[in-house]
Amino acid sequence: GLFGVPELSCPEGFQEAQDKALQESEQLVQKVCSTPPGPETVMIFDQLSDSLCRVADLADFVKVAHPDFAFREAAEEACRTIGTVVEKLNTDVELCQSLRRLLADETVVSSLDPETRRVAELFMFDFEISGIHLDEEKRKKAVDLNVRILDLCNEFLIGTHLPNKIDKHVLPEHIRYNFTAEGNYLQVAGLHADCPDDLVREAAYKIFLHPNAQQLSRLEELLVSRNNLAQLVGYDTFAHRALQGTMAKNPETVRQFLERLSDQLSKRTQKDFEMMTKMKMKLNPLNSTLMPWDHPYYSGVLRAERYNIDPGLYCPFFSLGACMEGLNSLFSRLLGINLYAEQTKRGEIWSEEVRKLAVVHETEGLLGYIYCDFFQRPDKPHQDCHFTVRGGRLKENGEYQLPVVVLMLSLPHSARDAPTLLSPGMMENLFHEMGHAMHSMLGRTRYQHVTGTRCPTDFAEVPSILMEYFANDYRVVNQFARHYKTGQALPKNMVSRLCESKKVCAAADMQLQVFYAVLDQIYHGKHPLRKSTTEILKETQEKFYGLPYVPNTAWQLRFSHLVGYGAKYYSYLMSRAVASMLWKQCFAQNPFDRAMGERYRREMLAHGGGKEPMLMVQGMLQKSPSVEDFVDALVSDLDHDFESFIMDS
Repeated sequence: GLFGVPELSCPEGFQEAQDKALQESEQLVQKVCSTPPGPETVMIFDQLSDSLCRVADLADFVKVAHPDFAFREAAEEACRTIGTVVEKLNTDVELCQSLRRLLADETVVSSLDPETRRVAELFMFDFEISGIHLDEEKRKKAVDLNVRILDLCNEFLIGTHLPNKIDKHVLPEHIRYNFTAEGNYLQVAGLHADCPDDLVREAAYKIFLHPNAQQLSRLEELLVSRNNLAQLVGYDTFAHRALQGTMAKNPETVRQFLERLSDQLSKRTQKDFEMMTKMKMKLNPLNSTLMPWDHPYYSGVLRAERYNIDPGLYCPFFSLGACMEGLNSLFSRLLGINLYAEQTKRGEIWSEEVRKLAVVHETEGLLGYIYCDFFQRPDKPHQDCHFTVRGGRLKENGEYQLPVVVLMLSLPHSARDAPTLLSPGMMENLFHEMGHAMHSMLGRTRYQHVTGTRCPTDFAEVPSILMEYFANDYRVVNQFARHYKTGQALPKNMVSRLCESKKVCAAADMQLQVFYAVLDQIYHGKHPLRKSTTEILKETQEKFYGLPYVPNTAWQLRFSHLVGYGAKYYSYLMSRAVASMLWKQCFAQNPFDRAMGERYRREMLAHGGGKEPMLMVQGMLQKSPSVEDFVDALVSDLDHDFESFIMDS
């Protein structure tokens, strides 16, 4: 069966696994309601969470990645069923009472260790955001809103990817071949951001982002429903609800962070836009106004022209085997961990190309498993991501339930006469996703509710972004980057060029992220919104980005992150700030420092989400960073490295 789960040898098995989990959860609910308040209460709550998550997490992965439609459909159904059960449990008054009795008993609470106490509070928080404290009628309303929000999210997400169609005669003949023809229509399925023809990019931008009335009403209903739910359960706005327990803590801090960052970036962003405008004038003298569809293209042109970083020059040094060796060697030196390929049993994997890695510590033994689903295949989503399939936890019999994760990438297949070769961007993504996997393996908490990456969103990206700093350090890259034919090491100046090229137009790129994050905060802030979502987009774009809004476009309808990162899009920037501080203070001097690696594991990775994120950061940095520190860390990363500059000159 999939992942070694016997029931999952066929799609129908999902029904069996789901029924088993639901039966187990009913028994646990009865058990916890009759257990006197104490640490055992939290233990049973976590078992309950685990019995449902073991099916739901696995199904979450299978529904997007399994090549067999029947498996995907069965997994989708299991997700929906278990989601509904979870919503019901979150509004089960008797279940909540058993936890409330525990938290109200001061003697018992003071006897709990910090992790158990935090987990109890997190479970209580789940009850409260579902409106447990409301009367029956309002509780029912909260459940209905949650179900509606789930449906709207799915519909909106599908809508963000749907192509737009246009009569082919509207477009000049010489650019039509760039789009898929369908009878008299052309399908525009994306922004064609890398296309050298300005007209193609302009057409794609205006057509792909043309507002769709149905998608607009979905977004509006989603934002209103989220706000109604937040207010129903006692929060001012959805952002206040979403940010509870995060590093930022509240929307005010997020706004302060984004506004201060925007101020610090503005001069640099202007300079970047001026450079892009000059490049556009040079290549297209008739139309030199810089537009939103120009930014990704011309920043790429500037990078390539200034640093000659053609991926073709780098790929031969980054074979997949070499990169995996590099990760293994880094983890071995830093954390005492090795990755071993393991044989899979029949039916355990969903594609022949999936590889299973055992993660083994030099003294502690087996820590968990990583399934690597690295290659492109039809029907496989294109995004690179990390899935928790099973969370780690201490079982009742004293054994540890080993974590299981999947890393999904979209690497090209190997050619007949060459291994799979990664571009520098793919190599960095591999390191990034491996950062998540290590967090999952080393976040060995007693409770699966807070295992590994089950932590606040603005902290979850810290370990993965930190890995990008390792991937961009010559001392690390030099350990593994070898030409697959000659064995020659990747020259140091090529690594410096690559790192410096990433700083070209980096301020403008970051400014764009600030604009998206501010937009997300406004949409999830005070309701009713002052203006339509498109008018807010226009206003925010002018204030926080600087390139003109294009009439009759509605980029927000393609903003798929509003689903998974509602009110939390800022997280990526804040995580990057923390990762930058960690790198400079702890690893830049020696990226293989074992003592520092152990401290990183002890202070940050080991706790998963079982400790407040700011306390973990404090433990590692020996101080509590301010908003100013975050902004300074991000801005100082934009400065060119003087040594590389001299070397290149």
